Amino acid sequence: MNDDLQKDLAGVRTEIDSIDTELLRLLNQRARCAQKVGEIKAAHGEAGHIYRPEREAQVLRRLQDANPGPLPSENITFFFREVMSACLSLEEPLGIAYLGPLGSFTGSAATKHFGHAARLLPQSSIDDVFREVESGHAHYAVVPVENSTEGAVGRSMDLLLATPLKICGEVVLRIHQNLLTNEADLSKITKVYSHAQSLAQCHEWLNHNLPGIPRISVSSNSLAAQLVTQEVGVAAIAGVAAAERFNLPKLAENIEDEPNNTTRFLVLGKHDAAPSGRDKTSLIMSAQNRTGALHELLLPFSHAGVSLSRLESRPARHALWEYVFYVDIDGHRDEPAVKAALDELASRAAYLKILGSYPVAVY
Repeated sequence: MNDDLQKDLAGVRTEIDSIDTELLRLLNQRARCAQKVGEIKAAHGEAGHIYRPEREAQVLRRLQDANPGPLPSENITFFFREVMSACLSLEEPLGIAYLGPLGSFTGSAATKHFGHAARLLPQSSIDDVFREVESGHAHYAVVPVENSTEGAVGRSMDLLLATPLKICGEVVLRIHQNLLTNEADLSKITKVYSHAQSLAQCHEWLNHNLPGIPRISVSSNSLAAQLVTQEVGVAAIAGVAAAERFNLPKLAENIEDEPNNTTRFLVLGKHDAAPSGRDKTSLIMSAQNRTGALHELLLPFSHAGVSLSRLESRPARHALWEYVFYVDIDGHRDEPAVKAALDELASRAAYLKILGSYPVAVY
């Protein structure tokens, strides 16, 4: 390496070292400020909720708007989520229940939202995820609620009907499916394990590449990957996290049928969020048993100028052929227009449950 190149590199590397030292000082200064926030809350008897989703969303949006590049906003969001996660853990690491085991897509969503400093608590079923937070064994839950290809996750929606928990956040995760196996080629595979949603998301790929091979549904993609380590001649459909967790080769990558396959997850806790400036409100409602009743339920939103982003029906379960409607609307329940719509809706609906108001996902 010539002397001029060495000299030029040495100058830039000295500058990088200086910047890193300043970053270290500023990160610790930020951490001390976060500690002061906790102390002030405790002094005023407000130490209950150390995690404030609306504040986090506001910080991330402000930083994205202020970002001059060259780092893309996605990287800025990832970095500052980790900073906030580390600062929160100085008070108390958040316990996050999710559908496990380690390596599942829900685990990836939990890490994306809460950062690596959170204490992840994998559960064997969505029911157990809800119970962990309801019983106080975890601070928050992360559960899948809908997929862009396959629609609603029924069990999550059914449990929302009965739980006292509130929605306080959402996570949107791009889903890339991979065929994981220790076999060298497709001809050696005798069965495929995965979660039912993932099998459905890769239906056409499986029909074309593994026709006639049994597809076995299990409780999570991560469990499917674990089974591959225990059997010969099998494969799992799962994500990169599961491949890394169980050290499994990817025989085929990105095998999902839809190129924009995305899953939305909900964050649940014992509180919802204050207004962040860009929010959603989710609710469940049922109509009176008479002609035009559903139309009457939608009128309050029209009257108040509130937009619906989702309307989906599910069996009510308490009576045959009766249904409840799951609704997402734009805006926070404390905003005047939304409040007016909800007040009018309450007088019309046979049943109404507000699941929570929360920030729109920050990518």
